[in-house]
Amino acid sequence: MKSRSGAGAYGQKLRELLVFAGILRSAIRVPATLASYPTRYLKTVVLLAALCLGAPLCAQDLAQPLSAGGTSVQVDPVSDPQSLPMSSTREKWNYFLHETASPLTFGGGAFNATFSQVTDTDPRYGTGSMAYAERFAASMTDIASQNFFGDFMVASVLHEDPRYYREGQGHTFWSRAGYSLSRALVIRKDDGGETFNFDNVLGSACSTGFSDLYYPAASRTGRAMLMHFGIDVADNGFVNLAPEFWPDFRDKVLRRHH
Repeated sequence: MKSRSGAGAYGQKLRELLVFAGILRSAIRVPATLASYPTRYLKTVVLLAALCLGAPLCAQDLAQPLSAGGTSVQVDPVSDPQSLPMSSTREKWNYFLHETASPLTFGGGAFNATFSQVTDTDPRYGTGSMAYAERFAASMTDIASQNFFGDFMVASVLHEDPRYYREGQGHTFWSRAGYSLSRALVIRKDDGGETFNFDNVLGSACSTGFSDLYYPAASRTGRAMLMHFGIDVADNGFVNLAPEFWPDFRDKVLRRHH
């Protein structure tokens, strides 16, 4: 009975992912007259993002009951603004470990590597399967190092809470989207107030400098490193859209199909 229950749960998550991808595909349809190469390219990027982020989110939901208990670490977005802060260094270290090992990290690594491979952009390892493997390894290292420098080191020293606090229901879509993007530069402190997001900015700067150890020479120029840093900072805001809206999408849209 246990194995059947587990198989049923995985089947349900797979159906949710397929519905998620189907809705996204319908949402980005355009008239045939606009089906130029850039539009097709944009559609490919959106569908790739749906696969690389939707699948890990489903997997993370499925694994959630396994981490229940007093020793678990909350890596999900925080919905209650009155939630107790993550104030100790040990908590932030455990958060870094669980965050880095979460399915979203592997999904993000796959998306970044695939996008870089298709567009032949930094890190410029070339083409072919070996180049893709190097891009994937570099992307995973980028994410892990940014989590370490930002969510652990900087957050511990400057007393910042690295978790994402949702604005949640009761606000308009655009208000929530703007709030998510703004968190790239604003973060909650251990005492509950808000401050400049040194976690993200300094963590991205340290991660960019660290990438100089393994990026190819063509991607270690001053311009390339500056672009790497800017993209990392901005990317944090766009990534926040997933934890802000995923719980609503999962509960109100996907589960209506069962």
